[in-house]
Amino acid sequence: MCAAIIISLKHRVNSPPGQVTQAVKDAIDAGYRSIDGAHVYENEHEVGEGLNAKIEEGVVTREEMFITSKLWNTFHRPDLVRGALETTLKNLNTPYLDLYLIHWPHAFKEEGPLFPKDDNGDIVFSHVNYVDTWKEMEKAVDDGLVKSIGISNFNKRQIEEILSDCRIKPAVNQIESHPYLNQKRLSGYCKSNGIVVTAYSPLGSPNRPWVTNNDPVLLEDPKIVSIANKYNKTAAQILIRYQAQRGHVVIPKSVTKDRIISNFQVFDFNLSDDDMSLIDSFDCNGRICPMSSSTAHPDYPFNDEY
Repeated sequence: MCAAIIISLKHRVNSPPGQVTQAVKDAIDAGYRSIDGAHVYENEHEVGEGLNAKIEEGVVTREEMFITSKLWNTFHRPDLVRGALETTLKNLNTPYLDLYLIHWPHAFKEEGPLFPKDDNGDIVFSHVNYVDTWKEMEKAVDDGLVKSIGISNFNKRQIEEILSDCRIKPAVNQIESHPYLNQKRLSGYCKSNGIVVTAYSPLGSPNRPWVTNNDPVLLEDPKIVSIANKYNKTAAQILIRYQAQRGHVVIPKSVTKDRIISNFQVFDFNLSDDDMSLIDSFDCNGRICPMSSSTAHPDYPFNDEY
């Protein structure tokens, strides 16, 4: 990957039209060369508009950018994988992806809404084997539509199943990681198998739709703020640097220009070993993206220890 810091562009919750497009432009102008997106974020056309505007301006070439997207849960069935990828490529207006991930290991009912529900409001599952899905991902590499393939939110056991029956091993596992959920064991397992770890929600996703008033706010944690003051940095910069020094690719989400720029300014300092150990000690298995609507699915990843 071309950079340790990637701009992440998730759901457009109450975002006015064009905001994501502008965020992509601002990120590229600030020096970002990698963008993390997904079909389920429902904004890939705006990402594509921002990306191609900067290519047309001559600011970057397509080859200088590293674009990631993800296969959503309703497209795990092998005959649907290629079409889902082609839709993403069309939305982004790009001939290929640099990285394509299986977004979650568990599948939802196909050929309907992104979150199919029954009369009780529960998610309707599908039971496609993700190893079969993976084999279609490999074909996309063969056909030149994607350069690399990977997974997201997979646990150790699920990774082992992929590794035991694949031609192309996952390049990346994208997982939630921050001081309250540092994922040390899963990260170590991935690294031992040559799988890069990408850390999502590194800032604790303070604006997640399901946040409550009682949830701790990582960016306001007094211990993090104290470390930030010590280095004359923001809390966000400390949290991003923490992941980078662990050897993780890190994808902070923002559509605000000042924060996009600030989040990139983490290469001019190093956290001490003592401070890295101190931040590690904050771990409390504090998962903030539990995908709790899927706990009954047999492939739900967070029932395992890691």
